Amino acid sequence: MTYNKTVPNPFLSAATYAVTHIDSSQSDVVPYEVKRGTFEVDLRTTPRISAGPISIITLASTDPNYMWGVNPQSISYIDIKDNGFKEVTKFKDPSSKGVPDGLLDKVLAETYTTLEDAEKAVKKDLGMDERDIFSNLYILVDKDNTLFAAHNKQIRAYKLVDEKNPAAGIKLDREVDFTSDVAKGEEYYAMIINLTYDGKLVVVGSQSVRIVDRETLELLDKVQFGADETVTNSVAVDSDNGLYIASDKIMRKLVWTGTKLSTEASDGAWASEYSYGDVAPSVKFGKGTGSTPTLMGFDDDNDRLVVITDGVNQMNIVAFWRDEIPDYAVPVPGAKSNRIAGQHKITCGLDPKPAFIQSEQSVVVKDYEAFVVNNVREEGSEDHLVDVFAGGPALKPASGCERLEWDTTKHAWKSSWTRNDVISISMVPVVSGPSNIVFTNGYYKETGWEVVGLDWNTGETVFRTIFGFDNLGNGAYAIIQFFENGDLLFNSLGGPARVKL
Repeated sequence: MTYNKTVPNPFLSAATYAVTHIDSSQSDVVPYEVKRGTFEVDLRTTPRISAGPISIITLASTDPNYMWGVNPQSISYIDIKDNGFKEVTKFKDPSSKGVPDGLLDKVLAETYTTLEDAEKAVKKDLGMDERDIFSNLYILVDKDNTLFAAHNKQIRAYKLVDEKNPAAGIKLDREVDFTSDVAKGEEYYAMIINLTYDGKLVVVGSQSVRIVDRETLELLDKVQFGADETVTNSVAVDSDNGLYIASDKIMRKLVWTGTKLSTEASDGAWASEYSYGDVAPSVKFGKGTGSTPTLMGFDDDNDRLVVITDGVNQMNIVAFWRDEIPDYAVPVPGAKSNRIAGQHKITCGLDPKPAFIQSEQSVVVKDYEAFVVNNVREEGSEDHLVDVFAGGPALKPASGCERLEWDTTKHAWKSSWTRNDVISISMVPVVSGPSNIVFTNGYYKETGWEVVGLDWNTGETVFRTIFGFDNLGNGAYAIIQFFENGDLLFNSLGGPARVKL
């Protein structure tokens, strides 16, 4: 069953897991059933690919017996047939830090109970800093089983040496360096990539968007944003090649016409300001949204929206009309523009409210329902890699989540339920569409790291995978995944693991 009626992109390797945030609409909806219950798991003995420190998502191959594993240090090809999970081959990036696997695994599995211990682990033991988060962070696999990854100002294309014999290895097939094309003053840790529905690469920089030919890596067109803007999250793509991108103050729709990247209203493009606030003390990047835009509504005769959380200290969930603003739309009090269809203050049931209720994670969207988390702590490190090592055991985590619904009759948000005790450290939540369970990854003082599942309709806890206190239970900015048979695919700080439930 397809959720959200997202049209699968024919140029991607699969409808699920070919891109970051699960599909082209960036829904964070998994179409696999997951059973309810409580499970205790030792990740040290679970089948796992030693990697890290950030393994954002394990990607679908064109062959359902395999997946691609990607992290800042290396790229793996993983055999998953017969419910297994075994690395077949690995490509180690010669420009990576070159941390030995044994040391990496030891450091990533430790528990860090002070900020100083976390800083020593990152900076001294691993020789890394937050810039290392961004290598191979936003990635995709196309219909030819080519993996595209962003590294600094480069886009790299990786292929198997022999598709019929994956053990023969992975090769860097082609690459392009945009260093000379980057505007003066535009900072890059990494570029962000997605794919249009005619098979072109969408390459998003901190202040720009490019369309790049997938085969030749030739630059086809480019749009430059303002020098006072910064993009830190990915891009949603619709089946008409609308591209939805949020900087730290402006939400945009650009349109790839097949010949040009348009900002013209006549082509359906638009730009809208939204509200932003202060730079948060932990987890979140920048002063604007922490969300990758997510598409909501796919019927021509119903509301068609794109959704983010805004950047004000106590955030709103914001929906924008993604096509022409309908005749029945009314101005929203306090909104920055008429393009905003609705905005709703997020409380997460917290009382008293902390200084920040903010998220670095995308809004999970299933049909006209949405889920958001609060994960900004009161204390953190300026280095986000140190910060994510320390979150939980060393630094008291934030808590709170909220499920909402878009009323297609009143064209407005309403809150369905809140939980002020659920913790989400930094991992992207997902929802199992058929099971109606939404999952978060958090650290709890009594039990340590857990993946907690909440009933989508009621908010009741119906699933717990308890990992314990070592840091392998830390998902570190990654995405929670599940296999088709319901096994958990946990993208740990120490690499992806297959958890049999």
